[in-house]
Amino acid sequence: MEGAAPAAPETAGCPKHMVYGPCGGVRPDLSCEVDRRPCPFARLAEPIPWAGTSAVPETTTSRLLRAVEEGPVVVTDLTVPAFDAASVASITEVLRGSTDALLVGEHQDQPDFSPTLMAALVRASGGHPWVTLTCRDRNRVVLEQELASLGPSGADGVLCVTGDARVAGTYPGATEVFDLDGTRLAALASSYGLGVAVAESPGAAPRALRPGRLLHKQRAGARLVLLNHLSSSEDVEVFVRAARDAGVTIPIIAAVAVYSDARSAQVLAELPGLHLDGRRASRVVEAADPERAGIATAVEQARQLLSIEGVAGVNLSGMASSRGELHAARLKAEIGKRIRGRG
Repeated sequence: MEGAAPAAPETAGCPKHMVYGPCGGVRPDLSCEVDRRPCPFARLAEPIPWAGTSAVPETTTSRLLRAVEEGPVVVTDLTVPAFDAASVASITEVLRGSTDALLVGEHQDQPDFSPTLMAALVRASGGHPWVTLTCRDRNRVVLEQELASLGPSGADGVLCVTGDARVAGTYPGATEVFDLDGTRLAALASSYGLGVAVAESPGAAPRALRPGRLLHKQRAGARLVLLNHLSSSEDVEVFVRAARDAGVTIPIIAAVAVYSDARSAQVLAELPGLHLDGRRASRVVEAADPERAGIATAVEQARQLLSIEGVAGVNLSGMASSRGELHAARLKAEIGKRIRGRG
């Protein structure tokens, strides 16, 4: 269940109302992504410990959680146009043979179908959706409605995140709710018997708190973690080792940056808490055949990450191409097949 402990006095004032911060949007100078106030969590010596209970089932019906016990897995971001059911179907069909699960995103800068509808659409097209649920746009009542509906709608699991703040001017007048944060949402999701994943941003400030913070997400009910991008496999290895030393035992999925032109690389580089290898991106963008180079680079990065002890899989993440979502899906499918030895 949700942790009932109030925020400690030194962490009061978070504009996202977080109890178990910091989020991944802390800037390098330790200021908040929302309004540049000092992040109230950033100067803590230790992360806020999980104070609630959780209900983690001993067995799972999740296909991905079963697969990760048997060997490395591939998760792929599902990137689709807004409010386009036909595109969800066609893109899912392109990707479904190359990945163990499709990660359905939720965006602060474009409209999306509801999480439960996205789960149903992806499942109807043969995909295995892990659906992102954010706290930004829903109060706790609506979050519980979604959690109760995701399983019957065909979701294989749910990724619980606090959510990015909206960029100024996006949906002016809309309220940002933040009744819960990602850690408390993970506990709530586990009480519904769902496969629960959380996110962590190892490259975001303050880095020293990130391994311990992940441990408390695990204690809240997380069964899987998806890392945000780091610029090198060495940085991933350092974080994974620190997380294991802290007591984290859940499978860790590392992010592979997928891009094939300047625009798709730029989009990844601009996201808060993410770190891209600039030299690697330049080699792809400047190559004679950027798409071929982008595929090869992503496969190379995936294999480097999968060689790290403690990395249980990779997440093919990013816009992939500026030539449209369907074309981008074909690139991701080719990358996934090569990683899995089928291409």
